[in-house]
Amino acid sequence: MAENRPLYLGPRLRRLRRELGLTQQAMADDLEISPSYVALLERNQRPVTADMLLRLARTYRLDIADIAGDDGEDYARRLAEMLRDPIFADIDLPPLEVADLATSFPGISEALLRLHGAYTREQQALAEQRAAGPGADENEPVGEAQRFLARQRNYFHALDIRAEDLAAEIEGGGGAVAWLAARGVRVRFLPPEVLVDSLRRFDRHNQQLLIADTLDAASRAFQIATHIAHTAMRAEIKQALRTESFSSRTTATLLLRALAGYVAAAIVMPYGRFARAAEQRAYDIDALCSLFGASFEQVAHRLTTLQRPGEEGVGFFFIRLDEAGNVSKRLDGAGFPFAAHGGGCPLWSVHQVFRRPGEIVTQWLELPGGERYFSIARTVTGGGTGYGRPQVVRAVALACAAEEAGRLVYAGKVDPASAPTTPIGVTCRLCHRTACTARAVPPIGRDVLADDYLRTTQPYAFTET
Repeated sequence: MAENRPLYLGPRLRRLRRELGLTQQAMADDLEISPSYVALLERNQRPVTADMLLRLARTYRLDIADIAGDDGEDYARRLAEMLRDPIFADIDLPPLEVADLATSFPGISEALLRLHGAYTREQQALAEQRAAGPGADENEPVGEAQRFLARQRNYFHALDIRAEDLAAEIEGGGGAVAWLAARGVRVRFLPPEVLVDSLRRFDRHNQQLLIADTLDAASRAFQIATHIAHTAMRAEIKQALRTESFSSRTTATLLLRALAGYVAAAIVMPYGRFARAAEQRAYDIDALCSLFGASFEQVAHRLTTLQRPGEEGVGFFFIRLDEAGNVSKRLDGAGFPFAAHGGGCPLWSVHQVFRRPGEIVTQWLELPGGERYFSIARTVTGGGTGYGRPQVVRAVALACAAEEAGRLVYAGKVDPASAPTTPIGVTCRLCHRTACTARAVPPIGRDVLADDYLRTTQPYAFTET
């Protein structure tokens, strides 16, 4: 370092103060200077004099070399390494400009290094996943199926139109059981042990549709509708899947099942009638359950599909998870940013409704980018009824953009712009909120602050530039 070169240690001084757990006022008192002067030093608006360097070393018992080490040289070296990445190959980057950036703008240098570090780690993770092959991750077919549904915004126009016509035909034929009987299929309700613990089985030889008699009315109706979807609309469902090729047969099987469920919901809750009722009842899910003889989860699932041009409903994101946080269903009818990863933030009430079974819990949410949403969450049960029958309790949540919440009975007359929100993240690795006590892991691209001198109330504290 040249003797006549001013010594700027702003980021290093601010980091030192945080590691010592001091406020600017406290450091100013220790060094016998004003707080405003500390602020100027930290913002690199004043150089650190030799006297100030000695005061720092003496007051905090530090080695002068540790304090006065040249951050600029370190940043210049790290930036030069970063800029050797092939992604920058076509950009003219003179070494003098890189050195000037490192010396004059250490904050921007650190931001660029963090961003490139996060990019590199994500690229490595993708490369490892690809190298492992499609069969290495047994959940990959699930992810591929979810991505296909997300690209369609969970709406399949041709299937919905045909299902609506079929629903009218079934209603005109006296209902699903009578409609099937007219086609030579008898519906029977039998104990699960007779069905070998199945919920639905089609006996093709005797042309009998066998349904577990422990299912409630909504589940019975849905299973019958699912059979109709698999038989009466099998060709249409397969046509909807021919638009893309999939990496495995499992993915295609999962999507066949998903679209059969989609058609079943469209038969039980025909689009036009359901969309009108949803608007008239202000999206009161319990009211819609009574009107259509469907379950809470079935109605919530159907609400994500209201994307018909000219008859759009509120755009919803849907998630279902268990008490361990495992996501078993994720549907995006609105293009939300947390559709791919969301559900992992414990501050979202969907994780808390297990303490209040059967109760609808509402919540205003805000993501780190400022996007605001309104959420409805409740527990649902699966499995048969009857003493000793195992039941699975899960939580489901619907979320819509805050500006659409006024159309929902659950939001009341609260102004979305002034509603008190809960700050949540998409997932801890992608959330850079520093003051979160619920954080499980550090976000990518952030260095964790050592706790030699300071232990914060948050699980992690992060270094500043």
